[in-house]
Amino acid sequence: MSTPYSLLVVDDEPDLRTLYELSLLREGYDVDSAGSVEEAWARLGERGYSAVITDMRLPDGNGIDLLRRLEAAGRPEKTIVITAYGSAENAVEALKAGAFDYLTKPVDLRQFRTVVASALGRPVPPVPDAAPRPVGPGGRMAAGRTAPPAADAVPAGVPGLHPALRRLAGESTPMQQVRSLIERVARGMAPVMVQGESGTGKELVARALHEVSPRAAEPFIAVNCGAIPEQLLEAEFFGYRKGAFTGAVEDRQGFFQAAQGGTLFLDEIGDLPLAMQSKLLRAIQERSVRQVGATAELPVNVRIVSATHKDLAAEVQEGRFRQDLYYRLNVIQVRMPPLRERSGDLPLICDAVLARIAHDAGVSPPPRLTQDALALLSHHAFPGNVRELENLLHRAVTLSGDEVIRPADLGLVDEMGTDSEWQTIEAASAEPAPAPVPAGAPALPSDLVAHLDAVERDIIIRALERHRFNRTAAGSSLGLSLRQMRYRMARLGIQVAEHGPE
Repeated sequence: MSTPYSLLVVDDEPDLRTLYELSLLREGYDVDSAGSVEEAWARLGERGYSAVITDMRLPDGNGIDLLRRLEAAGRPEKTIVITAYGSAENAVEALKAGAFDYLTKPVDLRQFRTVVASALGRPVPPVPDAAPRPVGPGGRMAAGRTAPPAADAVPAGVPGLHPALRRLAGESTPMQQVRSLIERVARGMAPVMVQGESGTGKELVARALHEVSPRAAEPFIAVNCGAIPEQLLEAEFFGYRKGAFTGAVEDRQGFFQAAQGGTLFLDEIGDLPLAMQSKLLRAIQERSVRQVGATAELPVNVRIVSATHKDLAAEVQEGRFRQDLYYRLNVIQVRMPPLRERSGDLPLICDAVLARIAHDAGVSPPPRLTQDALALLSHHAFPGNVRELENLLHRAVTLSGDEVIRPADLGLVDEMGTDSEWQTIEAASAEPAPAPVPAGAPALPSDLVAHLDAVERDIIIRALERHRFNRTAAGSSLGLSLRQMRYRMARLGIQVAEHGPE
């Protein structure tokens, strides 16, 4: 079997180099070899290759040196690095330097051939002896998530962007950085950790990574790690064999097998118990899983993307998360910014959400927000981020029954206070007729909203101090309910510690 793929193997040990060459020649590849960085670079000067497979330790440098040269020269070759067993630091360094993937010594030849095939975009043999998992309504896997929106539900965004990246609405600097990072890392195999508060859209990032990558045609399996009972975790992740336990009436795939060739998204990874963290670490390191009730391991080829709203570094310090697993998962980190850090994206996000709501309901054109309604939203703190905004707009569309959504449809007036207060905000956002300025009048603030927020914050802190930081009493003295007081404190960033405001 001949293929158009040419490979360069770089290793200073002749026996290992020959072993790798023979294994690849059997697969039909055209193979050259080199024993040092300089010899490899000379070979690369003579011709191009589909991929370069290099040992980490070489007589005149290391594999990272070769990767950096390839990157600096803009070479197209995919790179695979072979590191010493247990050298996680080198593996992480290689992935950050642009390696597609890495292998640890002693190299398993089956795994070696699988990684090379994956780097070249060749089909990887399917996992045998595993029945497909049942799929429920809406394409939902057990303990998984629903499928992404249809392509025609994607709102217009930046021209030329991949549809998956266009779903990440917003033109703020943080969102441009997120999209740029996704495009850069999607082509490799490096594990990605998506960090962000609840409701920021971490799964959208994971799906974009998958859909932009060469694995887009393969499965994307999303798992909420906190939603699976602890006693079922191993069976759900790795599958089981018929008769392995009471109720196991047939062989069943786990999440790893279901994601074969594609991407496995582990949401809320910080909720996994320590015992399961250990088993997950082994599966990632060995690239194989053992079904419950089985004796042999099955090879798996999946890219791991994980997400959490927790500070995993702090969880490691507290002994609630394994440091070695954290090190394996957190090779590349993508931080999804909260909505309050990109408030300028609010109009685009609202348009995107309303377009999706209209598409799902089969109506056209999508509802639109009035300027007053958008101004009201801009004053809301959104502790639940984009998810809270989506829920709010769903409710507004239902209440409005019209093509236009007005402030009253949003249900935020009571939360913010009285109607008269909203009228004050509404009036402040309007353009009043110019009036004569009395002599000696104080200068107008350059930012009215910031000025009013500062005045309101000062009043609330003084009321809290007067009432010994009792929020109910302080709110009552200002004519506010406890709910309204909590809202204002959250919006203005006022936190009450044990002995006063933080």
